[in-house]
Amino acid sequence: MTSFRTLDDVDVKGKRVLLRVDLNVPMEDGRVTDATRIERILPTINELADKGAKVILLSHFGRPKGQRVESESLRHVLPALEQHLKRKVAFADDCVGAPAAAVIGAMTDGDIALLENTRFHKGEEKNDTAFIDEVAQNFDLFVNDAFSAAHRAHATTTGIAAKLPAIAGRTMQAELEALESALTSPARPVMAIVGGAKVSTKLELLGNLVAKVDYLVIGGGMANTFLAAQGKAVGKSLCEHDLADTARAILEKAKAANCTIVLPVDATVAQKFEAHAPSHIVSVDHVGADDMILDVGPKSIAHVEALLAQCKTLVWNGPFGAFELPPFDEGTNAVARTAARLTTEGKLLSVAGGGDTVAALNQAHAGQEFSYVSTAGGAFLEWLEGKTLPGVAALKG
Repeated sequence: MTSFRTLDDVDVKGKRVLLRVDLNVPMEDGRVTDATRIERILPTINELADKGAKVILLSHFGRPKGQRVESESLRHVLPALEQHLKRKVAFADDCVGAPAAAVIGAMTDGDIALLENTRFHKGEEKNDTAFIDEVAQNFDLFVNDAFSAAHRAHATTTGIAAKLPAIAGRTMQAELEALESALTSPARPVMAIVGGAKVSTKLELLGNLVAKVDYLVIGGGMANTFLAAQGKAVGKSLCEHDLADTARAILEKAKAANCTIVLPVDATVAQKFEAHAPSHIVSVDHVGADDMILDVGPKSIAHVEALLAQCKTLVWNGPFGAFELPPFDEGTNAVARTAARLTTEGKLLSVAGGGDTVAALNQAHAGQEFSYVSTAGGAFLEWLEGKTLPGVAALKG
């Protein structure tokens, strides 16, 4: 049961639909280098167009800070969008005013148009009422399909939802349903894997998860801080020694919440941070003074895989090691493939998100088998932290 309206709840034929998407895609030499976000919004665009709506796409792109910056024009994304849609898309060189009105006015049912970067206007990030009114006057319905921008209280993510009937697009719907089933009302036991470089960037996340999951697996540089807090030597590894008290407090909070925190028991260490650097496996009790922990070891991998086999739900944010540098990708790859297999076998609901996580899962050729992989970075993280996302709250209004 969803607490927001979806495309199943409205008749869009003949309606001018403002479809908020996220086309903030990476580009190099004028070409889109990763079209994942474009691919994710195709079902919503096609469904609206096929049902006879006039589909007008609105998105931010880059950080032009309220100025018109040619390098951050959505015109550069248009060819890739048309290529993936296999449909012609009209373009307006502004998202308000005469340019937008002219393009929208010329549309017939089933047509698709793209308006210029919303962040060319200061009113977008300020959630300015006058700017919201100017945008809204061209539309009959607001469909939000940009979960990755839902943590921003901007004009075209939240403000517009108070002016127009607001519903969730298919990508937004899929994301919210996946997140709901992963943490709000999950099948237990639940495991969360949290990796990455620093504990300091994920304090709120860890604090929220220990109260919601049965197993919290900590990997990456973060794990070193916890190991050091337990009095173990970590050599020259990435470690926030000043957060030892914080790490111990999280361990205590987990114990009180009956959440088992899983830390590495062995590690792959090297004395150089580079691909194929000479490395060896050590117990976490025997890390040398010149060693850097760059991945978990085989015993740690086996332990996590054994626990995962007992779980019914997995939430994953962050790799186990320096996955960009072989052979320090082995821990992440092994656990990712086990999670993918359990998901394919119908034994596990697996939800993952965050830029490094998506890259790591794709590198392991495991992402396609996960139940849901979120392309949202900040929004996914804030949701895991238990925060209310303005763009989602606006749909429930």
